[in-house]
Amino acid sequence: QVQLVESGGGLVQAGGSLRLSCVASGRILSINAMGWYRQAPGKQRELVATITSGGITNYADSVKGRFTISRDNAKNTVYLQMNSLKPEDTAVYYCNGVVLSMPLPPRMDTYWGQGTQVSVSS
Repeated sequence: QVQLVESGGGLVQAGGSLRLSCVASGRILSINAMGWYRQAPGKQRELVATITSGGITNYADSVKGRFTISRDNAKNTVYLQMNSLKPEDTAVYYCNGVVLSMPLPPRMDTYWGQGTQVSVSS
């Protein structure tokens, strides 16, 4: 069983910053791509940023230049540094990971965290 747990959400004023973390735990052999998604009330979940195991990143146009995704492979952790936050960034933020895990034979699945609320006031 693999679990992803996010932390770092909260309430911040527009223009402020937050740093989200997501730690994967369990019988993990390796983690391929990891990413952050968000879902605002009444809207569909959307991609925010992804990062491969080799560090190649991809961002939604709405966050380019403001958000930075990074990861620490040794700690099975992905981060999202969010700067210059706007009220429209308000959402529940979810991390996910494509994980190769035990028991044998190893299997690869996509796992999601439970989400962390980010609220940006104007």
